[in-house]
Amino acid sequence: MEIAVRVEPTHEALPPVDYRWDVDTDILTAAWKGAPAGDGMSGAVEVEGSDGSWLVFDVAGGIIAGVEVAVWPDVRTVVGFAAPTDAVAGRVTIPARRSQPGVASFELDTQVAAHTDAKERTIHFRIGVSRTVRHVRIAKEILLDIDEREHLAGVWLLNVPPAPAD
Repeated sequence: MEIAVRVEPTHEALPPVDYRWDVDTDILTAAWKGAPAGDGMSGAVEVEGSDGSWLVFDVAGGIIAGVEVAVWPDVRTVVGFAAPTDAVAGRVTIPARRSQPGVASFELDTQVAAHTDAKERTIHFRIGVSRTVRHVRIAKEILLDIDEREHLAGVWLLNVPPAPAD
């Protein structure tokens, strides 16, 4: 199973991101207020990595409104790592499934890889295998990787505040 999405260009101002670290659990939550809800699903889309990592996308009326890193995968620091500069502003919706319109959440089991810059301010999570993607900016500091078949392939968290000290 993959996470099918629908991408529409937008010229609206993108919302700011509110990052929060849970000091006890190292859970990072990024939330934002998006465009008015559409006709897609509402609930949670959970991505479980084969290594036990967890990403949880909060979806309201089809619009992705937040992401939580509940269990971190191994994070690889890459020298010179930077966010893509070719991202276009867009509205990304997760449509309700015709076969299961009442489903409020679902889980995807796949590979999750994480990369960051040396300061851990830019973090990229790749969902599934590496593939050709385009980049869509859905909030001021959030980019999504969308593959050629219109499936969610990754998420970029930009300007992440420092993690709390251990």
